[in-house]
This record gives sequence, C-alpha cells and structure tokens, in this order.
Amino acid sequence: MAFDTVGRLHLAYDTKQVSERFTKREFVVEIADGKYPQFVLFQLTGDRCSQLDDHKVGDAVQVTFNVRGREWRSPQGETKYFNSLDVWKIEAARPAESRRGRGASQDAPLPRDEPRPSDLGTGRDDDLPF
Repeated sequence: MAFDTVGRLHLAYDTKQVSERFTKREFVVEIADGKYPQFVLFQLTGDRCSQLDDHKVGDAVQVTFNVRGREWRSPQGETKYFNSLDVWKIEAARPAESRRGRGASQDAPLPRDEPRPSDLGTGRDDDLPF
C-alpha cells in the first residue's frame, strides 16, 4: 500500500553501503501539521538512492512511500518490532502542494483521510447504529 506526503526537505544523508548488495540513503522531510511540524525520517534503497540527488535542502517535495515492518527476535528470546518508510518516488511538489510546507499560509491544510462515519455526527437519516 502506497502513501503520499508533501513537505520540505530538511536533511539529506549520504548513501550508506549496508552490505555487499544493499545500499540505503535516509532523509528527513518537515511536514506541516498545524502548530507543530513533524520531522519524518524516510529511506531510499538500492538504485533509488540517486533520486535524492535532484533535490536540495529546503525544496518542497512530494514523497510516495510504503510502510514496512519487521519482527526481530534477540538471542535471549526477546521480540522487537521495527518500522521503516521506504520511498519509491520523490519528486518536486507541484506549486499548490508546496504551499503546505514551511512558510506557507496556515489556511492551506494538509490533506486528511476521509471522515469516518462516526465523525459525521448523529443527525443522519439512517437507522444504522454506527
């Protein structure tokens, strides 16, 4: 499942050679979220690492990514879970999208998920209990 977000490129790390056949490159995007912006760490892997070369810190970007999770069991039997945001596409944000980043008008909100039925209030005409 793919997700999209728009923000400003805050920090870009160098590409790391993790193993003989695996490289990754991490970067941070500042995403407007009301009064408190969020600084979110993403990663590019393999031949996608070079996509970040087209962008510089401060650029408005649109990031398309997958949420990945994995389980790890220690030698002592303890289980831990890890998540990563694996990017498959990063591109310059279109002008309407870039207004949502830092320095933008506060009346340009980020897109939100569709409202849940419970968010629509109780004044509905159907008799469903939800």
